[in-house]
Amino acid sequence: MIIVLLGAVAGVALQLLQAGLWAPRAYQGLIFLGLLLVLAAWGGGRGTRRRLLLATLAATALMAGSTGLRALDRLGQILPAALEGQDLLLVGHVAGLPRPGDKGVQFEFEVESARWNGQPVAIPRHVQLGWWSRPAESKADLSAAAELPAVLPGQRWELVARLQRPHGLANPQGFDLELWLWEQGLGATGSVRLGRGQPAPQLLPGRVRVPVARARHAVRAAIQGAVPDARAAGVLAALVVGDQASIDSADWEVFRLTGVAHLVSISGLHVTMFALFASVLVGRLWRALARIWPGLLLWLPAGSAAAIGGLALAFAYALFAGWGVPAQRTLLMLACLTWLRLNGLRWPWPVLLLAVMVAVLLLDPWALLQAGFWLSFVAVGVLLASSWLGQVEPGGARAWLVGLLRTQAIVSVALAPLTLWCFGQFSLVGLLANLVAVPWVTAVITPLAMLGLLWSPLWRLAAWGVQAMNAGLEWLSRLPWAAFERPELPPALALFALAGGVLLVLRLPGRSRAWGLLLAWPLLAWAPARPQAGQFELMAPDIGQGSAIVVRTARHTLVHDTGPGQGTASAARRVLLPLLRAGGDRLDALVASHDDLDHVGGLPELLRQHPRAELWASYDTRRDAGRLARTCEAGQQWSWDGVNFEWLHPRAEDHAAGLTDNALSCVLRVTSADGRVALLTGDITAREEARLLRDQPGLRADLLLAPHHGSSTSSSEAWLDGLRPGRVVIQSGHLNRFQHPAPEVLRRYRARGIPWTDSPACGAASWRSAQPADIQCWRHARPRYWQAGARAGN
Repeated sequence: MIIVLLGAVAGVALQLLQAGLWAPRAYQGLIFLGLLLVLAAWGGGRGTRRRLLLATLAATALMAGSTGLRALDRLGQILPAALEGQDLLLVGHVAGLPRPGDKGVQFEFEVESARWNGQPVAIPRHVQLGWWSRPAESKADLSAAAELPAVLPGQRWELVARLQRPHGLANPQGFDLELWLWEQGLGATGSVRLGRGQPAPQLLPGRVRVPVARARHAVRAAIQGAVPDARAAGVLAALVVGDQASIDSADWEVFRLTGVAHLVSISGLHVTMFALFASVLVGRLWRALARIWPGLLLWLPAGSAAAIGGLALAFAYALFAGWGVPAQRTLLMLACLTWLRLNGLRWPWPVLLLAVMVAVLLLDPWALLQAGFWLSFVAVGVLLASSWLGQVEPGGARAWLVGLLRTQAIVSVALAPLTLWCFGQFSLVGLLANLVAVPWVTAVITPLAMLGLLWSPLWRLAAWGVQAMNAGLEWLSRLPWAAFERPELPPALALFALAGGVLLVLRLPGRSRAWGLLLAWPLLAWAPARPQAGQFELMAPDIGQGSAIVVRTARHTLVHDTGPGQGTASAARRVLLPLLRAGGDRLDALVASHDDLDHVGGLPELLRQHPRAELWASYDTRRDAGRLARTCEAGQQWSWDGVNFEWLHPRAEDHAAGLTDNALSCVLRVTSADGRVALLTGDITAREEARLLRDQPGLRADLLLAPHHGSSTSSSEAWLDGLRPGRVVIQSGHLNRFQHPAPEVLRRYRARGIPWTDSPACGAASWRSAQPADIQCWRHARPRYWQAGARAGN
């Protein structure tokens, strides 16, 4: 059974590794082959090993074939390319739980009909829409917001929306939006169009019944109305209805640093505790009813009724809380345990764990790619394998505390390599934080939050518990050694380290456990390769409509601009910090080229994480950074590891000349020991380009960051003829409203035979001075069929 179940998991994994999907007949052939192998194994007669091999191959073929067919079905639900970027008149209803934000609300929309230029068109039924007040063009816009209508689950709307095919940022680290959209079955994303001659959205009469979503929305609104503290209300909403988006970004950072993030989402622990409480309640109710109708106990014993009732109520709770992977895994395991108990059976724990894993993958094969999937299953598997699960000796509170400490220590040690591999960070204070937070959340906050459904004043009492917990966690998170960070390990070394962590907690002789330390050693010893002395490498991450460049030498790292956004939406948090963490980078210098939001939106976040970085800018940064930066002026230069850095613009007198922010952009030239040059230009215009050519005769560049994201106001013909760049990288957002890069700029590149890459098509672009003719694109390095590039022709 273990080998056959592993074969089923392997079948899903092999299909998920595909760069492109096969024809339907290929997957149908796999399923047919699997059925033939099942028949062969069933009637194979003698030869246990032969039957085992046939059964394993059958499980692999069946799971791979079924996953492939489901993937083809998802691919058919993607928005047709001809309708991308068009204004469509949609009629449909709000599905799921809307997610309000500072600038609007985001929600899932079930399309009933769609029209384009008055003609009906076929589009995906399930799309994601944003209803925004207006985009932020400057920092002054961040506080401005127009009134938007309340968007509620089940409402029917007629509205105009501009849709695009699923597309997200493509970087070596960070959140994979395209995979998430694919997994959720969302065939398009877009925004509601307002003004500019568009018909106003109309709320249509009647509602579509979405009882779960309506109930979740009502409970979230009731919590927010009953609890004055918005941050505490967000945590309670996450615990009761599974709305993790309600948690404040600052709280998420504290939870991450202290290792308790699993407690503020609907995890397996919450579902298990709810099931135990529900089973006790159902058991007592059943016995009470048996006093009135004694025949109930003959029909169904109280123990069986308690198990079935607890499982049913736990299912309702998991569904109400969003039906995440940890909840699915826990509920399926509880269902297996209940079924085994009712039938008087016992399965070995590996069979039980793998059976639940296969069941989860049957529901959602792409869950295999989630970090939470592996953290959840590995944690339970380690506890079962180490023979500690459920072993709490009698002895009162002391024994309970010892059991909690032991369980938490086992999970922390075993999961440390996996956590570091997935997130690049592991909480060193997590053991202490969880010792207090686990009983506090599970025995105090969560019960009060759930009972608040019956009596709302209890929510305020639960909020006090959240505030007390947050105060302690914030103190722990401020400790300098709160979290341990390591560069991202290669997969092979990461697997060795994971095996070492598991080996350390198993009930084995001390000598055997010592091997675990050896296997886990790469966590401490391994470091990613860096450029040789005199060389440098440059990465232009995929950050959307903005600019941010990471430059590495043998021992130093510089970041030129920090990308767009604020808070959880900032490119610094989503892209740059994970990249720096994975590369093991200590930031030595940080540049804010000019005072535009798409270039300095992540400046506060990066400085908070790297306070010792030297700050350069062309403007007064005290408003954004809390400290004054060194002013970049032409002629200033320094050297790191044999690589020269020099400011070419602006000149000292430019700061008093009343130039625009774009015209004051810091222009940095990076030169390797063998003369290879990268030029980082900010948002300079054609006027500054001309002056640079006059001030720097013979200026050349092997790699050019396109000025102003490829705007028509820059990249002039004289600039390109004088600079003669070997390659150009354009950082711009997918289908951005500025239409960067401009068509005329691209025509200039083509006319001169200058190769160029842009972020939407390339993803993160990497360039090395030692190999100046090559640019590596992340989208091409590890293609997957759900990515935008793989389905460009569909």
